[in-house]
Amino acid sequence: MPKISFNNKKSPFFSVLREKVNQYFANNKIDTAGNRKLYIKGLIQISSAILLYVTLVFFTPGNFLAILLCGLLGINFALIGFNVMHEGGHQSLSKYKSINTMGAYALNILGGNTYFWKIKHNVNHHTYTNIAGMDDDMEVKPFMRLSDTQPRYWFHKFQHLYCLVLYGISYFAWVFWDDFAKYFTGKVASGNQKKFAPKEHLIFWVSKLSYIGIYIVFPVFMVGLVKVLIGFAIVTFVCGFSIAIVFQLAHIVKDTHFPLPNKLSNKIEEEWAIHQINTTANFSTKSKVVSWLMGGLNFQVEHHLFPKVSHVHYPKINQFVKETCEQFNIKYIEYPTVFKAIASHLSHVKRLGRAG
Repeated sequence: MPKISFNNKKSPFFSVLREKVNQYFANNKIDTAGNRKLYIKGLIQISSAILLYVTLVFFTPGNFLAILLCGLLGINFALIGFNVMHEGGHQSLSKYKSINTMGAYALNILGGNTYFWKIKHNVNHHTYTNIAGMDDDMEVKPFMRLSDTQPRYWFHKFQHLYCLVLYGISYFAWVFWDDFAKYFTGKVASGNQKKFAPKEHLIFWVSKLSYIGIYIVFPVFMVGLVKVLIGFAIVTFVCGFSIAIVFQLAHIVKDTHFPLPNKLSNKIEEEWAIHQINTTANFSTKSKVVSWLMGGLNFQVEHHLFPKVSHVHYPKINQFVKETCEQFNIKYIEYPTVFKAIASHLSHVKRLGRAG
């Protein structure tokens, strides 16, 4: 697909908003990166994951407790992804590059590959949000139809029923299928064909083999094959579901847009920032618990507009965004709770499965 661009000349919206945000940081002498609260949170989440792993592998609790702890470990992995890895990958965890790099490589410890992720997420998803054929986060073909621009098959009429299962197995598929497909084909994301540097080859294989050794081979030696397979299935399902549902609530809901570029100019006839607002939704922004757990991903609008700003600053930026949207008469999409956002997502998916 030819390169898509945005019509950034029509509206001064983003320049006005950016000026307000820049003044806030300058006047208050605040760094845009994370602060001590974020570091403490990251250490708590990493430490709790290590504690859960050690308990499961070295102390072999009873079956019921082990199942519970495996579920908690799956959630814990997702939280590390939201708070440490995601911030590090966007260079917003710290003002120090080395700390951001370490945070980003948490994904490799969790079985993924940060090099692939940065291209797929930082470049394609954040630039071409909800544009079919460019935003790989909405490409779950042929299993799901997430926008009116995608083809519909007969089984899509059931997608609102089976989608939650797909979300659960998405992490396993990511680690053991998607990354290998990217590696061997060189197609990291739509429109991004890459020739990997020798360093990336080494990192890929070392991290994948280390993941298998740490989470499968060594536990089998300690507690046995059957228990490990069951436990690993629980961990990966819970982690995958947690990650997938959060990102789906941010973009795949009934109020968000799924625009296509002009066929002649291959241009989106909106300013890039307005496109981000139209294709993104917030949810449960009043809940400090949700914000703490999700690393501010419930402030998804603010994240898409200012991806290199840490989520610890999003509640304040949220005020500027809403104010500027009102000033320019731009609809701001937000759901008051997680459950209302889930209901909107399932309603959207159900409609698309039945629409012609």
